Amino acid sequence: MKPSSFSLTEIHRRIDEVKRFLSRTLDIANAHTVEFYTQDVWSRFMALRPEEVLLAVSRSEQQGEPQHGGTESSRTTFGFCCDSNRLVDVRELLQAAKAHSLPGLGVCMSRDELLQDLKENGPDSGIPSAGTGADLEPDEFMNSKKSHEVQSMSEVVACLAHRCGVKQVIDVGSGKGYLSSFLSLQHNLRVYGIDSSSTNTHGAQERNRKLKKFSRAYQKHTKAAETQVEATHSPQEESAEIKPGLNGDDDVLYGVGAGNESREEVLIGSSDVNPAAERHSELNPEPEELFLSTLSLDVIQTPRVPPSQLSAEERERRKRENLERKAQRRTDSTGAVFSPLTSYVTAETELRELINELEDAVVVGLHTCGDLAPSTLRMFVAKPELSAVCSVGCCYHLLSEEFDPARQECLQSLCGFPLSQYLRDQSWFCGRNARMSACLALARVSLGQGIQMESLFYRAVLHVILRDHYSSYKSEKRVGNVYSKAKTFVDYVRRALRRLELDESKLSDNDIQNYHDTYRVRMDEMHAFNMLKVTLAPCIEGLILLDRLCYLKEQEDVSLSALVQLFDPLLSPRCYAVVGLKSYGKRITS
Repeated sequence: MKPSSFSLTEIHRRIDEVKRFLSRTLDIANAHTVEFYTQDVWSRFMALRPEEVLLAVSRSEQQGEPQHGGTESSRTTFGFCCDSNRLVDVRELLQAAKAHSLPGLGVCMSRDELLQDLKENGPDSGIPSAGTGADLEPDEFMNSKKSHEVQSMSEVVACLAHRCGVKQVIDVGSGKGYLSSFLSLQHNLRVYGIDSSSTNTHGAQERNRKLKKFSRAYQKHTKAAETQVEATHSPQEESAEIKPGLNGDDDVLYGVGAGNESREEVLIGSSDVNPAAERHSELNPEPEELFLSTLSLDVIQTPRVPPSQLSAEERERRKRENLERKAQRRTDSTGAVFSPLTSYVTAETELRELINELEDAVVVGLHTCGDLAPSTLRMFVAKPELSAVCSVGCCYHLLSEEFDPARQECLQSLCGFPLSQYLRDQSWFCGRNARMSACLALARVSLGQGIQMESLFYRAVLHVILRDHYSSYKSEKRVGNVYSKAKTFVDYVRRALRRLELDESKLSDNDIQNYHDTYRVRMDEMHAFNMLKVTLAPCIEGLILLDRLCYLKEQEDVSLSALVQLFDPLLSPRCYAVVGLKSYGKRITS
């Protein structure tokens, strides 16, 4: 059975499976690393040596795929002793963690599977064509991670728009506008990017201004190329020779005609440039400049016949055509380039008050932070003009939880978790530290990237010092990023005490170093414990995403809903999208 065809009951069953697992293991995820030694966390949860745990984790990572149906003993539950509630079988825990992650549960579609479904079941079973007819290279104006995300997600969004027969996209939390720009230029969609940060919106507008100019050049080049294919070329026609520019860039076109006196150089973007700024730009090129430099060969026009050599009729005809083209460009530009808007949006936001020209649209969000991801899904359900949704969330630690007893958020508006009525009826909550754990990247940590153990160790030992010598060790003040500036542990502690406005003269350097040496032999305990937290991360993330999928499944007018792995988790750890489509009849009647 395809994951997209799973019924609400089947999603409930998988949620229950993950809940049962987390009911036993969530305390580990919620244990705070700062309190690791002050609360003797290892002894509370573990009946094993740290070396055993680290060896089992290492072997589990090498095995790869989850092993289903682990042998759960009558005396243990997911590796925890039923009597002492401490971990006695780490292999059983690791196998259960893999089985209760999204891949282990079998609830996710691949990106290719989703695209195939959308293309097969679309209005004409066709593939939406690119808007400009030329393939943009996003890695020329954004980093490799963002380029991977934008390319992967934009094709899905374009297929959703094609399937729904819409030409507008609303990008919630659009940030610097990379996804929005690519959707408009590559897929000819009219995109409205909404971000709460005016700084982001201003940056997106400036980037959009530059890209807008060159998107027209792409369109001109495409039309010229099509005309050239149809035309018959004679030997007498002028040829064009491309020669490198001064900096080795192919920025100059020499038109070779009857003689060198007709040679004309066409440089791209050379007007109104400050020489000092230009030199700085050459040394430190902006991402969008790298992108624009790739356009030069494609957008350069061949030399024109001087107006003095044209007849009066020809000059009049060309003038009329130019006016018509300008008018058409003004019309086209409203759809080809996105419009950044500054606004804080929630599920209650009236989109038509923000966007006067709003039609039926697809709403998207690429790594929308905290509560913005569930708000995007609520918006999709509540607004009849939104035909489809593609939402990739992040920053789970910033989610507000309705039923968390320790919560300080979510007092005046709807909470971000749980979203589904199914989990709300059970008053389920994860806890902030568990949501923080859900942000850990298992794929990266497995390859040796990720956890900075020494900084965590320093902070935990500092907490012991604060407990032993200062009454304010539970102060609301934060130590902050002291570790990156400290040369030694003693330096770290002294910087932290100054940050906390505590009397550092109470302790000598020798006193501080003794704390380090005492707990250094127990550093493996912290390492092993944090590796277990990392293995639980996909299960906590899985429950949060299953809750969002369940919410869409609960809506009668949503005809398709699925979890889709859009990205490579090594490049982009928050790699899952929640995708939904409304029923055709509902969109027509609305």
